[in-house]
Amino acid sequence: MNSATSEVERDQARPTHGTARMKAIVQESYGANPEAVVRYAEIDRPTPGEDEVLVRVEAASVDMGTVHLMTGLPYPVRMAGFGLRSPKSSNPGRCLAGTVESTGSNVTAFQPGEPVYGTCSNSFAEYAVVKAGRLAPAPANLTPQQAAAAPISGVTALQAVRKAGVQAGEKVLVIGASGGVGSFAVQIARAYGAQVSGVCRTSKVAMVQELGAEQVFDYTRDDYLDGSIRYDVIIDTGGNSPLSKLRRTLTADGRLVIVGAESTSLWFATLTRTFKALAISPFVKQRLTGLVSSENGRDLTTLAGLIEAGGVMPAIDRTYPLREAGAAIRYVQEGRAQGKVVITVAG
Repeated sequence: MNSATSEVERDQARPTHGTARMKAIVQESYGANPEAVVRYAEIDRPTPGEDEVLVRVEAASVDMGTVHLMTGLPYPVRMAGFGLRSPKSSNPGRCLAGTVESTGSNVTAFQPGEPVYGTCSNSFAEYAVVKAGRLAPAPANLTPQQAAAAPISGVTALQAVRKAGVQAGEKVLVIGASGGVGSFAVQIARAYGAQVSGVCRTSKVAMVQELGAEQVFDYTRDDYLDGSIRYDVIIDTGGNSPLSKLRRTLTADGRLVIVGAESTSLWFATLTRTFKALAISPFVKQRLTGLVSSENGRDLTTLAGLIEAGGVMPAIDRTYPLREAGAAIRYVQEGRAQGKVVITVAG
């Protein structure tokens, strides 16, 4: 009997005192090894508050935010209210799609049985409580697995494209175009009428071409920031390119939006480029900025409209069952995903 199975049986043996139960992923400490940090268990089903919705989860997705919540790194994640020594949330799931099970007394926008998608804490479970303001009707043309892939990455990409002020006919470069946010950014910029190029590694070039990028650069071989092509907009989703090279590749009045950055820093080094960009921007014609995304139902509704219009579709690499959430997180943690990784919970 493996350890995961024994943990589930131990939890199932606990008295329930009439409380409804559910299967879920449980995280009780921070750590870098997903299989050691998260476990599959049976726990009490949550109850929604007056402004919340209880969703029967059909699918959830994994992103780098999940990895940061699992590891508690960089350390500012802990200081932002997620728990200094141990995680406040019982699992690191953040996105979901499913159906409304019940609603709090103040919620009138959603009805039981309605397909929805959105963001919350603890989405790696059969049921999750979601604030009504972070939920929206699911796109009608998506499966639950596809819908679960969209909320955080899709909304972040939408806000980046909007902040950049992308206009029809402009040249846009998306760095990190094969990632969760980048794959949406390519499609949303195209839906806005832009001419989009993408940057990714060799193994992901074909995938980015399928998203509709007119030109795809392999960052292992191509010097895509040599200034030979100038772009009206650069959306950098997790790159580490020097700010000077990014500026050299923009037009004289171009716009740069930095969306995060991955590094081994335990503290603030990932924000250095953003701080520099904000400091320089008032003194140059180019507009240089970073993005702090906001999870909200209004943008989820806008995103659903783009998806239903046919211009945007979640790019899913692979799916895992709920009990293999640790393996799903590791796959994302190692940077292997081409698009989104989804955890199927029900159905």
